[in-house]
Amino acid sequence: MINPADKEKMKVVEGSYAVAHSAKTCHPNVISAYPITPQTHIVENLAQFIADGEIPNCEYLNVESEFSAISSLIGAAAVGARTYSATTSQGLLLMHEALFNASGMRFPIIMTVTNRAVSAPINIWNDHQDAIAQRDTGWIQLYVEDVQEASDTLPQIYKIAEDHEIMLPGMVCMDGFILSHVYEPVILLEQNLVDNFLPPFHPENVLDPEDPKTFGAFATPDTYEEFRYMQEQAMQKALPKIEAVAKEFEEVFGRFHGGLVDRYMIEDAEIVIMGMGSVLGTVKDVVDQYRAKGEKIGVLKVRSFRPFPKEQIIESLQNAHAIVVLDKNISIGTNEGALFTETKSCLYNSKVRIPLVGYTLGHGGRDIRIESIVKVIEGTKAAAKYGIMVESQFLDLKEELL
Repeated sequence: MINPADKEKMKVVEGSYAVAHSAKTCHPNVISAYPITPQTHIVENLAQFIADGEIPNCEYLNVESEFSAISSLIGAAAVGARTYSATTSQGLLLMHEALFNASGMRFPIIMTVTNRAVSAPINIWNDHQDAIAQRDTGWIQLYVEDVQEASDTLPQIYKIAEDHEIMLPGMVCMDGFILSHVYEPVILLEQNLVDNFLPPFHPENVLDPEDPKTFGAFATPDTYEEFRYMQEQAMQKALPKIEAVAKEFEEVFGRFHGGLVDRYMIEDAEIVIMGMGSVLGTVKDVVDQYRAKGEKIGVLKVRSFRPFPKEQIIESLQNAHAIVVLDKNISIGTNEGALFTETKSCLYNSKVRIPLVGYTLGHGGRDIRIESIVKVIEGTKAAAKYGIMVESQFLDLKEELL
């Protein structure tokens, strides 16, 4: 939410520029870059900032692959550098092995992931399959709704990830093209405010010949499980930190995009629509139309997918009559999207006993239109009326495929 008084500060810029500008204000020491559509404009803008001397004490690394991009940042983080990169789709998949390393060694590396469909078939448009495929790598994942949030979330995730009780890497996930290439009014982050909000990075453990340490060493069965336990504990500690940092950001900058979740007209909502990313803008427009007709529909935006905010979701849904979950991904073999599966899981042992409907949609950048959201809501009304749970299903498949 933007303070009306701040609207005069807005500039019309490309989403990728706003993200690059935000990364600049966070004072990274090392940036790794490998081009892949649709994230390339982010690292191109950062290259220009460095060439113009706008990011002091920063090393810009042109690498030969996305695997090299993440590997170089792991090395940089080991010696105490604040690091940044951006990637998408197949590039993120190429990083997969090293993503586990970054988390296991507790390096708070930060990336912007401009979400894009994965091959095959080749597709360069948006869905969430790439980041969802990395959900078990031990990275914090925050999904954003618009360009302003994509920009504002970067200093927040640095502050979360670099907390000494957390020390985990993090992704800011923004919808490719829909957000990365759109031009819209944005309040660019003011450097002095970011400096007051985000302290310099001073990790407790670094590689130093004067104080030798070992990272990522061989672990036998009698110690390995403890490392996984500590990672999970760090994720749980990140839950309240995400909330607290979002509120602190609001105090400093006057903007709030939600903490773990964000609620829109759900206090009295009989049907609640859940989702992540830019689709929520369309959903809110449709909900406004239903509200104008007196129908009680609300929206629950899930901002943090990892760690997953179970308690906040249960609390938000306890008064609803039915829930519908929208997923721009699918776990092949389950016929379910990841958010639907996670929501079912967290409601299973709760007091919330209401119909739950799931849809996977928007795959490969297929448009999610107002008519689609209306179809979702009307279908959920039927589930609420008869008190049934409907498993996740594809929406808007072509007739010849049905």
